Amino acid sequence: MAAMKTRTPLLVVIAAACGSHPPPASSGTPAGQHGVYVADLDRAADPCNDFFEFANGSWRKQNPIPASMTRWSRRWQAGETSKDRLKDILDEVSARRDWPRASVEQLIGDFYGGCMDQARIDQRGAEPIKPLLAEIDKLREPADVGRMIARLHAIAIPVPFGLFGNSDLHAPTNVVAWAVASGLGLPDRDYYVKTEPRFAEARERYLVHIAAMFKLIGRDDAAARRAADTVMAIELGLARASLDNVALRDPRATDHATTAAGLAALTPSFDWPAYFKAFRIQPASLNVTEPEFFREFERQLHATPVSDWRTYFAWHLINAAAPALSQPFVDEDFAFNDKYLSGTEEIKPRWKRCVESTDQLLGEALGKKYTDRYFPPAAKARMKLLVTNLLAAMRDTIEKLDWMSPPTRQRALEKLATFNPKIGYPDKWKDYSSIPIQRDQFWDSSLAARAWNVADNRNLIDKPVDRGRWGLTPPTSDAYYNPSLNEIVFPAGILQPPAFSLDAVDAVNYGAIGVVIGHEISHGFDDQGAQFDAQGRLDNWWTQDDLDKFHARGQCVVDQFEHYLIEPGIHHNGKLVLGESIGDLGGVNLAYRAFQKARQQTPAPTLDGFTPDQQFFIAWGQFRGDAIRPETQRLMVQGDPHPIAQYRVIGPLSNTPEFAAAFSCPAGAALVRPPDQRCSVW
Repeated sequence: MAAMKTRTPLLVVIAAACGSHPPPASSGTPAGQHGVYVADLDRAADPCNDFFEFANGSWRKQNPIPASMTRWSRRWQAGETSKDRLKDILDEVSARRDWPRASVEQLIGDFYGGCMDQARIDQRGAEPIKPLLAEIDKLREPADVGRMIARLHAIAIPVPFGLFGNSDLHAPTNVVAWAVASGLGLPDRDYYVKTEPRFAEARERYLVHIAAMFKLIGRDDAAARRAADTVMAIELGLARASLDNVALRDPRATDHATTAAGLAALTPSFDWPAYFKAFRIQPASLNVTEPEFFREFERQLHATPVSDWRTYFAWHLINAAAPALSQPFVDEDFAFNDKYLSGTEEIKPRWKRCVESTDQLLGEALGKKYTDRYFPPAAKARMKLLVTNLLAAMRDTIEKLDWMSPPTRQRALEKLATFNPKIGYPDKWKDYSSIPIQRDQFWDSSLAARAWNVADNRNLIDKPVDRGRWGLTPPTSDAYYNPSLNEIVFPAGILQPPAFSLDAVDAVNYGAIGVVIGHEISHGFDDQGAQFDAQGRLDNWWTQDDLDKFHARGQCVVDQFEHYLIEPGIHHNGKLVLGESIGDLGGVNLAYRAFQKARQQTPAPTLDGFTPDQQFFIAWGQFRGDAIRPETQRLMVQGDPHPIAQYRVIGPLSNTPEFAAAFSCPAGAALVRPPDQRCSVW
């Protein structure tokens, strides 16, 4: 629904299996608290050799991936439960038609209600986008191409490049304009240039998909096929000039500060003054993330006929609008992007897609309703304590590192001291009251909301950074680290079981959300985050000897994940997943250390036959234990910096002696890496 498609720069059986003595009998669950999900365990699996299966293999067997999902676990189930809650909210507010105009209830109620009116949407077919298609058809001169780029950018269709406000890499208290590579319809540049059969097949399927979409707006077969070839030719040129996913992970590779004049010199055929005037901005400085891409854009401005640009723009309009149009568009969009690329068997129910669209475009309006109802103050207070304890664990870790010299250690501690945690929801909510949402005009409402979000971002350019803004909506089941602001952010949506619960014992909370907290803290010191200083500047604060040691430790992680296969011939790219894998490894270690300190204050019980340490590690395996479709795994190893769930569980644990001790794992077990091969960063 109105999706924005853009490209942007987690027992006796044990005793017998591991050769250990049985753990002591359960001392009983503390009143009102619970331990791990014992029914989820696969007790036939050896935790020392297949902990991913042991931790929640039974749950996966009993809960196959739903036909509309690409992955499934208790965590993903919890994320879908949040959407059930959002549906309850939206059903309530959309049932009324007399809310005050521009109130939160009117905005989210009418947007959701309009989205749910499938009969009206289906009746209109392609009509909603015909006015924009007509505008595109009128392009005749090269100058018209530039005006249409601005027109599409205004409604969040970033082709062939994107431009948005973001922190200055060297003066992060200021927001500057970032000009970025974009404009591709396939997942990334490798899908256009690599010769392996799976990429060649994807290109052929993409051509068929484009043609099918053009036929839905009335083109005949021959014209639709020609349109697909035209789109592919333009996108192939853009892809060849784009950085790959590994290169994009290096902030220095995308650090190219310039001025408006410098940008104009890079692309002299594009009317930048007119573009900036259309958005009422006059950027004093910019960051052009991929200069070579913009040189290709300049070349195509000369070499590509205006008629081909018309076809390209029409395609990306159709592609962006398809989820919000009639059922034939929705079906074709799903068939390629979800079924073919990701392996999803059936489309999500309409109500869920409408919930997701409302969250995407009006997220803080809906999020306020969600957190008022489902995120109590006690949960926020408990999370603050956990974050405080994890930050203290990182401080202790840095202070005791034997490979870091005093000058670098001091800079690292300075950076840690400036971390800014955000928990649950923003202190100040966005005001969407100026968006003209109309229940009987869903596409127009979508356009208005898209335009508002674009303007909301671009209005930040050349202004001081607003540190109160969030990059995720409150109901989102995720977390992030922002290096320029040195902040770690945990929306309310992730702060529910199995990640976090006020009713869980410490071992479970530290083993699940505690590892996530440690993961985000570690991002401040992974291969990317370590390049930013305490003020969020892209600046080297390491001595050369310490930096060499840090890179060597990172290379150990790269080498480990290069050997993790998802199927014969397809393995993880160690450099692509380095940051997330350092995050997981650091997260497990930091959370474990914080848990040991917490046990000194509040003794941890043995529950259901599991020691506190065993509970801690099982909680991590149960939180991260996703079943993932094979097609989605292939997508992930190609472009996702996160490893697949199996290796996110066992990768860090195989480097953790405390895990081996907890389960009495013998030397030579699969999850016991020899000391000389063990990776350790934080």
